[in-house]
Amino acid sequence: MLHRKVWITIATAIILPAVVNAEPANIAFYASLRIQAESVRPDDRSALGSYSGFRDAYSRIGFKADYALTSSMEAFAQLELPLDLANGAVQDPWDQEEDIRIAKVGLRGDFGSLSYGQMWMPYYNAIAYPVDMFSSYYSGFATYTVFRRDRTLSYYSPAFAGFSLAGGWSEDNGANGDNRLQLTGSYSPGDTTLSVGMDDLGGPHDARIYGVSLMHTMGSLYIGAKYEVHDSRISSGYGADGDRAVNLYAGYTLGKNTFKAMLANVEGYGEDIVHLGVDHQYNKQLKLFAEYYYEEDTAAITEERGGLAETAWNASGGQVFAVGMRYDF
Repeated sequence: MLHRKVWITIATAIILPAVVNAEPANIAFYASLRIQAESVRPDDRSALGSYSGFRDAYSRIGFKADYALTSSMEAFAQLELPLDLANGAVQDPWDQEEDIRIAKVGLRGDFGSLSYGQMWMPYYNAIAYPVDMFSSYYSGFATYTVFRRDRTLSYYSPAFAGFSLAGGWSEDNGANGDNRLQLTGSYSPGDTTLSVGMDDLGGPHDARIYGVSLMHTMGSLYIGAKYEVHDSRISSGYGADGDRAVNLYAGYTLGKNTFKAMLANVEGYGEDIVHLGVDHQYNKQLKLFAEYYYEEDTAAITEERGGLAETAWNASGGQVFAVGMRYDF
């Protein structure tokens, strides 16, 4: 949950310039409704039986606002709420304790962008995003890092000769309540982007995640890859020193269809992973998708319509068939 001060800051960033200058801020509302029907078959069905049902695939509703302070600088704000359609609740379908996806304010201009609040983290954007390209609930699990955190201050630099930097400091969101620090650097020559990053969780085990990623577009073909490694004083279990995550993703667009495939090995969190899918862009607003997901050990499979708290850790992995739709407006 975000502190009340963040809500006040968001309202002030939007309303105050309009009051002082009698000019309205630019405000755009949006929503994306995403639902899937799935058939889940865990490997150890004595721990969790097979089932079929519906699951939300990260629906959301929100708005973005910006206001020009000068000819070269503007203030901006964004608020986005999760909608769990399958459970009929305002909550993230994975972290069902989370009822806000994004709530941030900031400034952007020739200097880059600076923002504070709850937002996507710089390390995720640079390292994990290049392979987080699927449409179902099961997209994005094959990484060690977090997606969004509150009480975060982040900065993204402008690009200089293809080079750019980003960093984030997140209060109390590291290991054992320590602060979290993220640093990334990217180089984009043409249709290729190479990135390196560090996610410093701190804590009693001095835990860090280091990562490198690749994004490359060649006509209708997109290739994404990443490599992550834990650096810690943990000898076994999740976050053990030297554990690695390796992902290779490819997507090919043919007309209204995009065919997707990812192979990954995430030590300590899913192990061998196979993710296949196809998207059909029916029109500008409606996308249909079908996917197959397999994990050797449990990372994403949960009880029916469950989330993080219901993850079936004892189910020894399994496979999922899912079909669904995404409607944007």
